[in-house]
This record gives sequence, C-alpha cells and structure tokens, in this order.
Amino acid sequence: MKTELLYLLLTAILTGLLWIPVVVGYVVSRGPLTPALYKVASTSPLPAWVNRANRAHANAIENLAPFVAVVLIAQAMGVSSVVTQSCAAVYFYARLAHALIHISGFGQFMARTVAFMVGWVAFISFAVVLLLRAM
Repeated sequence: MKTELLYLLLTAILTGLLWIPVVVGYVVSRGPLTPALYKVASTSPLPAWVNRANRAHANAIENLAPFVAVVLIAQAMGVSSVVTQSCAAVYFYARLAHALIHISGFGQFMARTVAFMVGWVAFISFAVVLLLRAM
C-alpha cells in the first residue's frame, strides 16, 4: 500500500471513530437512550467536553472529503513523491492532534487552530503538487 493511501486509511479510521466519545458523553450525561427519546430528544445540558467532541467529529467529517479527493486523484495520476507522502502523514497527525486538543479543551497557544492550520497547509501542499503535475 502506498504511503498516501495508508494515511488516507488512518484518517478515515480516525474520523470513523470520533463519534465514540460523543456517544459515551451522551450516555454518561443523560443515561441510555430510551424508546421515548427516539421521538423527542433530550434537551438536558451536556458537559462542555461532549459538545467539543461533537464539534471535533463534525470538523473531521467536513475535512475528510477534500483530503480523500486529493489522495485518490494522486493515485489515479500515478503521483507519489516524498512531498505527497509527507503531506499525507502530516495531515493525519495534524487531524489527530486537532481532535485530541479540541476534545480536551486545551486552549493554550491557540493549539487547536495551529493543528488545524498544519493539516490545512499539508492538504494544500498536496493539492498544489497535483496541480503542478497536471499542467
């Protein structure tokens, strides 16, 4: 498996697992889901970390599609280099850091924003490599 595809797989797995803290938080805070709650959802307040976990999951989902596109386009074009491999690895680790920082609520040094930007720069760099190859 090419490195870019490995990191795409890891990113997809991470994104696919980020719902778990949200559900755990709901169950811990509100108790198990009952048939009545399927009709009308509970509106009792949730702890801040559960809301952050939900936002981290949503953010991961929103950012997965563009990353999938550049990795799959690279594969279709036969493009794989140290740069694309590094971009894919950096993107995954930045997304992992972003999720952990977001859920934990760590607010020092603009860490969440920095992690997001590192991932975004890796994504854009990967995309630029593809654009340059396409021209």
